Amino acid sequence: MNDLYKGYKGRGLDILKKYKVRVWSEVSIKTTRGGFQGIILPRSEYDDNIHLVLKLANGYNVGIDTQTITHIKELGYKEAHYKIPEKEFPISEDKPNIKLFGTGGTIASRLDYRTGAVIPAFSPGELYGAVPELADICNLTTEKLFSVFSENMGPDQYKTLAIAIGEEIRQGIDGIVIGHGTDTMHHTASALAFMIQNSPVPIVMVGSQRSSDRPSSDAALNLIHATTTASQSDIAEVMVCMFGTTSDDYALLHRGTRVRKMHSSYRSTFRTIGDIPLATVRRDCITPLRHDYNRRRQDRRVDIYPYFEERVTLLYYYPNMHPDMIDSLVENGYRGIVIAGTGLGHVNKPLYPAIERASKAGVAIYMTVQTLWGFVHMFVYETGRDMQKIGVIPTENMLPEVAYIKLAWALGQTDDLDRVKEIMLTPICSEITEREPFNGYLIFQGGIPEVEAFLKTRTGNKPPEPAKKK
Repeated sequence: MNDLYKGYKGRGLDILKKYKVRVWSEVSIKTTRGGFQGIILPRSEYDDNIHLVLKLANGYNVGIDTQTITHIKELGYKEAHYKIPEKEFPISEDKPNIKLFGTGGTIASRLDYRTGAVIPAFSPGELYGAVPELADICNLTTEKLFSVFSENMGPDQYKTLAIAIGEEIRQGIDGIVIGHGTDTMHHTASALAFMIQNSPVPIVMVGSQRSSDRPSSDAALNLIHATTTASQSDIAEVMVCMFGTTSDDYALLHRGTRVRKMHSSYRSTFRTIGDIPLATVRRDCITPLRHDYNRRRQDRRVDIYPYFEERVTLLYYYPNMHPDMIDSLVENGYRGIVIAGTGLGHVNKPLYPAIERASKAGVAIYMTVQTLWGFVHMFVYETGRDMQKIGVIPTENMLPEVAYIKLAWALGQTDDLDRVKEIMLTPICSEITEREPFNGYLIFQGGIPEVEAFLKTRTGNKPPEPAKKK
């Protein structure tokens, strides 16, 4: 029974029995909303009991409300097993040697519909089987350091990763690729940018927004672009490499301290904030967009600073925030607070006494802006001047998450708050820039005639597909 109707229960199970079909049946379904043809997929134990799920011929899945079904006809039966093909990765002496570190993200994978589990492609042989183009780019070795979702990445992982990368560089690797989940990739990129300095080779973080079993997956192309960057790029910095547009045109290389995930589902979710990206990457070329970057070197010298104080927090200010938010952090032993303030860097006056108490207790307090773009300016209004008098320090145009990471990194090195301030306000890897370039802030507002005209020229007179609720 379980094998025939895996995961189905309630109305879903009833409809399968009624029409004498089973999981893995290829079926034609008539509904009050039209007809569908595909393969009935298993259901997870956590899914609802009112839908049948079909794998359509185009590769996408669709859920069909059982109450709309008027007839089901079985056309055939074929149980699916999605196994990663594995081939020996060819090694060539004339190709660069690249190391891929895994943290738990499945940059190349297949979905096992029998179990509902994602099968990662991670060994060189599996990756070669999944993305054979990699063999034309480099000699690839892999090492899985962790197996965690990106939201579970933290200080221990940052430090372990930084140390492992340093060892690989000293042993002569030509480039590093890090497979990582996209949700917190910009946090890890920032941490690595501070912990790994003066690298002689590219360090490239990469992930995928859409799983490899989907026709619109970005996994394979992202991996090709990332290994191309690690192999060929002259840019020796910590970077994020992900889709640059909603199409398969090119990837963008973003600096690890100026990048942020900006959309929950778009493949081009990562954006450089307050500046422009480092370069574009295509299969056959890397085109720098700027030239003020650290360049690849032939030596094996690299500086590793694996420090992180865990008692640091990022506080997103909102109207009517109460002082006990600050007081409770001090009472719980927090040593650093980064505030994402409104406007030029503001919070309400009721917080001032709590901020002053925290400052007198030796807590390092820094201000960023929740607008993301732009600089903190705390000399313009009396509120900013008053906050500086009670211990709040502005962080120029550091992004809130970057300021949080940097403060934790600084406090991991010293208890001297003057030294912490020196570290925080001294630019290390473009986390603070002298100015925001004219094209560092571009947000196009849909609906405006000139923007709509521009979009039509870029999409063949057809508007981009809107994001949909999953």
